[in-house]
Amino acid sequence: MKITWLGHSGFRIEIERAVLLIDPWLSGNPSFPEARRADAVAGATHILLTHGHGDHAGNALAIAGETGATLVGQYDLVQALAGQGATDPVGFNKGGTVDLAGARVTMVNAVHSSSLGGAAAGSEAGYMIAGDGHTIYVSGDTDIMADMAWMGEYHRPDIGILACGGHFTMDMDRAAWAARRYFAFRTVIPCHYRTFPLLAQSAAPLRAGLPGVDVRTPEVLETLTF
Repeated sequence: MKITWLGHSGFRIEIERAVLLIDPWLSGNPSFPEARRADAVAGATHILLTHGHGDHAGNALAIAGETGATLVGQYDLVQALAGQGATDPVGFNKGGTVDLAGARVTMVNAVHSSSLGGAAAGSEAGYMIAGDGHTIYVSGDTDIMADMAWMGEYHRPDIGILACGGHFTMDMDRAAWAARRYFAFRTVIPCHYRTFPLLAQSAAPLRAGLPGVDVRTPEVLETLTF
């Protein structure tokens, strides 16, 4: 299994027979080198969206058109995207599980907001992605929430991809606290940071708060292999 950071909250996850692009905001993302766009999206099978904000879903339609990848996400969000031209998106909802080329993806709760072009678009979500002997928790944009207790116990993810840049999401200290209290991660990868001056620029507090956990801070387009 391979996980590649695309900057901000974007990831490329190669798992089972799927190539998943999570919230692939590439054009307009100051941390992503536009010249590497083809590398980021090559072979994509699915585009998995946590919510509708432009820094997560803003490039989804264009990338789906370029690659033929299927848009996947909360039902109301993908229906809104279908109204803008998305072809045969897969919409589901919290508690639901879909099989994406062998990867089992379950939608779980998050606490944030969701809009598309200024209009409400479904609700925010996170994901548990299981395959190749791992379960990845993609938090999406969220604060700490009590639901993390049962999510950690039930799904037992060993890898956490946590939005923790502060201001719009958990900050590094809150994410470390949540990871210690609710999960037993072997590996944690921070995201939604370093993009703008408003967000955290260093994951040092996260690393300090998670002794014994492998906190990985890849550079943009660096691939981690598991």
